[in-house]
Amino acid sequence: MKISAGASSRIEKSRTFASMENRPLAERMRPKSLDDYIGQQHLVGPGKVLRKMIDTGALSSFILWGPPGVGKTTLAMIIAEQLHRPFHVLSAVNSGVKEVREVIQKAEAERFFSAPNPVLFIDEIHRFSKSQQDSLLAAVEKGTVTLIGATTENPSFEVIAPLLSRSQVYVLKPLEREEMERLIDLAIEKDYYLARRGLVVKEKDALISYSGGDARKLLNIIELVVNGLKDGEVIIDNETVKREVHENPLLYDKDGEQHYDIISAMIKSVRGGDPDAALYWMARMLAGGEDPKFIARRLLILAAEDIGLANPNALLIANACFDTVHKIGMPEARIPLAECLIYLAASPKSNAAYLAINAAMKRVKEEANLPVPLHLRNAPTALMKKLAYGLDYKYPHDFPGNFTEQAYCPEELKGTVFYRPQQNPQEMKMLERLRAWWKRRYEG
Repeated sequence: MKISAGASSRIEKSRTFASMENRPLAERMRPKSLDDYIGQQHLVGPGKVLRKMIDTGALSSFILWGPPGVGKTTLAMIIAEQLHRPFHVLSAVNSGVKEVREVIQKAEAERFFSAPNPVLFIDEIHRFSKSQQDSLLAAVEKGTVTLIGATTENPSFEVIAPLLSRSQVYVLKPLEREEMERLIDLAIEKDYYLARRGLVVKEKDALISYSGGDARKLLNIIELVVNGLKDGEVIIDNETVKREVHENPLLYDKDGEQHYDIISAMIKSVRGGDPDAALYWMARMLAGGEDPKFIARRLLILAAEDIGLANPNALLIANACFDTVHKIGMPEARIPLAECLIYLAASPKSNAAYLAINAAMKRVKEEANLPVPLHLRNAPTALMKKLAYGLDYKYPHDFPGNFTEQAYCPEELKGTVFYRPQQNPQEMKMLERLRAWWKRRYEG
């Protein structure tokens, strides 16, 4: 049977739409250019670093660090596309040294005349072993490929130093509420299949709350809710979203994304002094196959940030736990993790050191180049001594109690207090000592 040109065109179009409909909403909504990209304006906004890379064509290797669903893969694809670079993708979960070498050989074959370097995108680069990362070094060093890595883990812990030193690290943030609202509107209005349903989003709070700044999760929830609507229903409100999410408990389990929700619950339970709740959330993670080293790292950060100077031993315990977990692995690692978790939850809490360094860094940003007072400067040469470097410095050990009052800050910061001790026995002792030394500064 002969098919007319018009009918053939309609059939092809129908196949295209069917193909699109089979793709998840998150994939259908994946932006193709920075103009359509939502979020990360500190990196891709006008005049920002990644926007400049595209505008100038001067692409260097970098690692994108951030939680799931904030646009790491999309950003890499857009950059390669807009710079007309060959784009190779490896997943650290499925690729070994052999696959890395094959991609590098292919990239070398693509480099001819003045062609730009191909982009090698490695998803979950933190899962690459040392040998896998070593196999990348020479290619990155020689410029055979421009590396773009994506990771949900701190690269300082998981990426080898030589590779890290050859790459910039850019931190991606969870999407803000305004950005999530914009994404909801775009999905409802612009996606072909949702737009033709005539949907109305009456309330957005539940969608945004359950998504937690994760764009992919947000779009997955929208798709889930829409699929759950009965014939004729077009209104999406908070109750509709809650009903669908609660009836689909595995919604957040895909690809291990749920660990961000549960690790948050665990940390907040420790911060709130509830060891039983903290143990429950940690058990959930371990039962779900979460990497115990990830949990140990979070406990280490928590010990410094939330317990801090109220119990300085907490950091020692957490560091010992971190080392132990690296040495023994599961299932035995659950024991030192539980010991550390209970200790941290039952400890007094203080975030004074965390607040103090943040305040100091904020001040440095505002006044970055204040001069070091002359009496504090090093004077290794005769000329420096002649210029009064180190003159009148008082050596504290020469004075009673190993202390004497003198200026240590630049004149512009005289009397500034960054560290404010909190109400716990350990810091109260420190405050008493500081008041004895710096009477006027710590009054009140």
